[in-house]
Amino acid sequence: MESKKKNNFGSLTESIGKFDLRNKIVLIPAMNRTASHLIAATFKGFGIQAEVLETYKGLDLGKKYTSGKECFPCQITLGDILYFLKKEKNKLGDFFNPENYLYFLPTADGPCRFGMYNKYQRMVLDTFPGLDKLRIASLTTRDGYSLEGLIEEERSLDFRKASYLAAVVADVLDRLQWRIRPYEKQEGSTDEFIERSRGVMATTIEAYSFRKEFDKILDKLEGIIKEGTTLIDPAISAKPLIGIVGEIFLRMHVAANQDLIRVLERHGAEVVNASLAEWVNYISYDRIKSAKYDFRLNLNQLNFASSKRYLKSIIKFKADLLYQEYRQKQVYKRVKRLVDLVEDHKIAHLERILEKDDIYSFHLGTEACLSIATVVDCARTGYNGMVNVFPFTCMPSMTTSAIVKPLMKKMRIPYLDVSYDSSIQPGREATIRTFMHQSYQHFQRYGNIRANSNCKISARKNLSVLTE
Repeated sequence: MESKKKNNFGSLTESIGKFDLRNKIVLIPAMNRTASHLIAATFKGFGIQAEVLETYKGLDLGKKYTSGKECFPCQITLGDILYFLKKEKNKLGDFFNPENYLYFLPTADGPCRFGMYNKYQRMVLDTFPGLDKLRIASLTTRDGYSLEGLIEEERSLDFRKASYLAAVVADVLDRLQWRIRPYEKQEGSTDEFIERSRGVMATTIEAYSFRKEFDKILDKLEGIIKEGTTLIDPAISAKPLIGIVGEIFLRMHVAANQDLIRVLERHGAEVVNASLAEWVNYISYDRIKSAKYDFRLNLNQLNFASSKRYLKSIIKFKADLLYQEYRQKQVYKRVKRLVDLVEDHKIAHLERILEKDDIYSFHLGTEACLSIATVVDCARTGYNGMVNVFPFTCMPSMTTSAIVKPLMKKMRIPYLDVSYDSSIQPGREATIRTFMHQSYQHFQRYGNIRANSNCKISARKNLSVLTE
């Protein structure tokens, strides 16, 4: 694929946005293998063709058409779409038509470079002959990932509910894998089981999501969990519990973070990664806060028409969040009867953690809100170490590091920053080994939520320095 210089800035508005997904092949980036395939299954259940892009195979293309100043996930996703289109063109020849596809690339507002992915990738695609006809379908945090304009209005709410359930189920499957693998009876059995289960859940979601038969989806999930628990060897003792926070793409993309969870497990850890559903809940929560601010501002200015509009937004986003919290709680209630998976806290709880000790403010936004609060909460509730995963030079994650590193030092909780840019750093393995040695020492001294039901009390005695 050879590009040619082309300047058509009108495409930044004309070819990016909310386009009807019907009669198109929707191309979904593989940020997380499980979530991407289950969300693709939801699309298919609603009669929309969807395909998950192969990932990391086109990284050289992504690097070729970027300068290196971009966020690492931007290089990965750009490489993925270029790699797919190159293969598709070679396969179909003269029958290849870019208009048959929609590249599904959500975005965000605020200071993070993620908000510019679709703009930059649009400019790159426009330099290739014919690819200016490939449109980018984009959801945005600005309206809480509203589906308006993507599918028919009468089906949008059902699709939103089904896709959120798919995200929660994906989180459960991932956490089930991390719960079983460190304690598996036979090496490799967990990965084979989860790979098979991922396909089963995708088929189930495709079959029942449109009809909103969510109980049948959860029944199938329960069956998978029951089978999964049989892989655990009860003779294997509890291990140091490590929590992962950070930039959502890097901490979920196995190739991009060089399979960090497996590396930590190899050195004796059990790992819990922050979830996808947490981010979706945070977006709804943040939109409520923003709408409340705008409502009060306009009300003070006696701008009643705008106040009414923002009041409607508050009600809408609150309804979204209440449903999401209800559905997530329902899933984990069924799951935790069978296996002790870690459940997400409500976003309001995380904000209270920051407010109580005046650590950070949700008004500043970005993933730092979630990461900082989660690190502190995990430190207080019996984790033995925390890892912050992020792209090299990521602003929200560097903010997280600047705030939590001194806190973790006072709390005597092992903490590790791990940044990625595709390079293999020779000292990383030694750094992780050192971190895990410290985490094991912490585990021996205080136990954790797996090994000692009283560890919350003992840990808090040691962590009182945070409020001094």
